[in-house]
Amino acid sequence: MSAPIRKLLVANRGEIAVRIIRAAKELGIATVQVVSEADRDMLAARMADETIEIGPAAAAKSYLNVDNVLDALRRSGADALHPGYGFLSENAGFARAVTDMGRIFVGPDADTIERMGDKVNARRAAIEAGVPVVPGSEGRLDDAGDALKLAGEMGYPVMVKAAAGGGGRGIRVVRSAGELAAAVPQAIAEARASFGDGGLYMEAFIENARHIEVQVLGDGKSVVHLFERECSLQRRRQKVWEEAPAAALPPEMREALCASAVRLASAVGYRGAGTMEYLYDPARKAFYFIEMNTRIQVEHPVTEMITGVDLVREMLTIAGGAALSMTQDDIRCDGHAIEVRINAEDPARNFLPSPGPVDRFKVPHGDGIRFDTGFDAGSRVPPYYDSLVGKLIVRGASRAEAIARLAAALKETEIGPIATTLALHRALAEAPDVLSGEVSTQWLETWLAESPPGL
Repeated sequence: MSAPIRKLLVANRGEIAVRIIRAAKELGIATVQVVSEADRDMLAARMADETIEIGPAAAAKSYLNVDNVLDALRRSGADALHPGYGFLSENAGFARAVTDMGRIFVGPDADTIERMGDKVNARRAAIEAGVPVVPGSEGRLDDAGDALKLAGEMGYPVMVKAAAGGGGRGIRVVRSAGELAAAVPQAIAEARASFGDGGLYMEAFIENARHIEVQVLGDGKSVVHLFERECSLQRRRQKVWEEAPAAALPPEMREALCASAVRLASAVGYRGAGTMEYLYDPARKAFYFIEMNTRIQVEHPVTEMITGVDLVREMLTIAGGAALSMTQDDIRCDGHAIEVRINAEDPARNFLPSPGPVDRFKVPHGDGIRFDTGFDAGSRVPPYYDSLVGKLIVRGASRAEAIARLAAALKETEIGPIATTLALHRALAEAPDVLSGEVSTQWLETWLAESPPGL
């Protein structure tokens, strides 16, 4: 059994690094923040007890550079490493290298990441656990020929995905053989660039599906769920708005969905925080497992808001050798929470990235309001990484109250002079279909195409 963590290396940046540092400090854990040349003055670096520079601005030479991060871990004297999300968080080889150094990797072990972080392996595990899956490839696809043969057998439309990683990258929806032949090389290149692995996976594309995911927490022996989140509002497969619980999920479907997530996580002896992702077909009232994220999710705050459970804190205590601090009966869903991702992008210019200085930074405060960010007034959003500036999270006693609180909080928020997606979220908080919950994973892009520039 591991000993409680004394010193933690944070191998990430931005808002998730800030989030990890705050949780660590509450537990009395010393923190070391890795930084690229571009991030020397970021908020997380100023909050940490120590910082170690790991390379140039480019992620491939810093946050994704395994040798540099491992060297920082060695030099830091930290006994544990938290990978956050993205970057190396689902890299099994990296997790194994951390533990081979005699340090704690805050998350599942490398074997579990290999099994569940890969879409093909996770699909097999789901089938073995009796969890329904979307019809799709039984193995990896490494070229267009294999993809075309399978699609011909399954029928179109199909969705082509990167076998490794997540975050919406490496995904293409194709509706004909001609489209598929062109899409496969592009998807392979994007997957290789994002995850260092060009392997693909293909599944049937379900029209008007809703994206539902279940948060799980395990200690290697026991697993609990913390209910579900809905992430159907997406643009280019990137989540924009997330909420918990799901807006239109029948109670019996919620129970079956969450039970299936616990069953699958238990089958692999899951340790740490993880998320089972599903597609829900309202017409058939059926759900299908699509993948697992073996890490903390960007949208984890909505789950924390409705359950009162600090997921990052739980990750740290479990990694330090503690058993789960709760049973399933201890976990309650109280109210409704919504998170919107405020990105440095310009909706008036087709969401063109808008890096630069942040001179105005006014965020809302009050009952049921939370703002997670890696920036403050005087910060600068660099052009090298994800464009996320902050996450506005609100909670209400009901979904209607949460949306009303969100709309009011968005009006109070000011971030500039960079362009941001605040205008998008203000419009969404008033859109009739969003208010009624009548959305799907395709809804947002259709709505954007019909909306005026700049919303």
